Amino acid sequence: MKRLKQLVNARDASASLVVFLVALPLCMGIAMASGMPPSAGLIASIVGGVVVGSLSGSPLQVSGPAAGLTVLVWNLVEQHGTQGVFVIVCLAGVLQMAAGKLGLGRVFQAVSPAVVYGMLAGIGVLLCASQLHVMLDARPHSSGVANIAALPHAVAQLWDAAAGAHGRAAAGLGLMTIAIIASWEKLRPNRLRALPAALLGVFLASATAALSGADVSFVAVQDDMLGALTLPHWTGGSYGSAVAAACSLALVASAETLLCAAAVDRMQQRARTDYNRELFAQGVGNALCGLLGGLPITGVIVRSSANVEAGAQSRLSAVLHGLWMLMLVVFAPGVLRLVPTASLAGMLVYTGFKLVSPQHVRELRAFGWSTLAIYWVTLGLVVGVDLLTGVLAGVALSLLKLLWKLVHFEADVQHRDDRVDVHLRGVLTFVGVPRLAAVLERLPRDRETHLHVDRVRLIDHAGLVTLRDYEARARARGTSVVVDWLHVDARCEGAAQPAR
Repeated sequence: MKRLKQLVNARDASASLVVFLVALPLCMGIAMASGMPPSAGLIASIVGGVVVGSLSGSPLQVSGPAAGLTVLVWNLVEQHGTQGVFVIVCLAGVLQMAAGKLGLGRVFQAVSPAVVYGMLAGIGVLLCASQLHVMLDARPHSSGVANIAALPHAVAQLWDAAAGAHGRAAAGLGLMTIAIIASWEKLRPNRLRALPAALLGVFLASATAALSGADVSFVAVQDDMLGALTLPHWTGGSYGSAVAAACSLALVASAETLLCAAAVDRMQQRARTDYNRELFAQGVGNALCGLLGGLPITGVIVRSSANVEAGAQSRLSAVLHGLWMLMLVVFAPGVLRLVPTASLAGMLVYTGFKLVSPQHVRELRAFGWSTLAIYWVTLGLVVGVDLLTGVLAGVALSLLKLLWKLVHFEADVQHRDDRVDVHLRGVLTFVGVPRLAAVLERLPRDRETHLHVDRVRLIDHAGLVTLRDYEARARARGTSVVVDWLHVDARCEGAAQPAR
């Protein structure tokens, strides 16, 4: 038993190093893409590892700053300032803790995949559009539409002999990072499988910048990040706007976390998720991140999948990765200043490109045009308006689609020489009775009528009365009617009716 425990701890320790190396460039890049200092991403990664990892209901999931929240956090920074964002993150954490204690963890799994895929694709488009500007050592604009519209001019500026030199050097480092990440993911040998592509790309770009003396922007971090921690204070407007923003953040972060937890469960059979406990743990983590000046955190699929693939056996791996991050911040923060911001931007451009997945579109197409429409509407509104509007619109359309399916009813009439077949489909309730009655009234009276109900999912009392009344009237005038009343009774709402 002691030997087995040592083996498990060794696997967790090795997996934690892999996750640490994956998380390091991502947490800084996500912070900068969110309009926050790199220290905010590092603090969030530490809290996500040490605190959330210790309390987590999904032991193999890794929490930290997520690319999926960059757009939302950027907008919050523009509206409420950095200190206001910290207050909102703290309040969102309290809301998540309450939701976990109230047993609402499973509710967030009810979000349609079409909405989730559309949200991720929209985030991917916005991430690419904003980080392409950063990759040119320029500041992104305040909205996704403005970033997209300004890209042609920003690229054209690169060809200016004097003004474009700085941007060309930064763009070269960003493109180098993208090329290394893409190549390494496809070509890396099995013995080096644990070496993260993002870390390799950022490391080589940083080395190139240092050796060439490139005139580009580098990551700016404080010497004593932990000593500079202060409690946040609200300066961003009305308290009502803070509560609304916190609700939005809690909703999106919770949905992303619990969907990630479900994905981790599908990857392995070693540990299963307690969704309410996981939601509470995320709330504790976000409340602390807000108090300490960190980004909001969620469960993140890239780090979680790396954790599973590296052989992690317990929550110890996630906790240790946070401790490695803490040691780096305390003992060697100067190393982070060697990283060009353009390299981190290139990494996030690649991440955003992968979020816009054609595979998701092909998957949704198989479920019909309505499902695909929900995806495109969600994507379009996330890009054109904001993240919350896109998600809420997608959820609303999903509910409308469900409502339509619950009340939709069809009656298809097929005429033959000696009989008429009426195929009924869908749900026959009082809502569909007028349509059914209109179809039945137009049927010829000189031919035998067959009513097929095998494709009807449910028949309520109004539908049953309509069928019986039609049969009685038809037979009274001499028309033969064939109905499988056993099928009808089996589909009736409530207790089965006596068989005819």
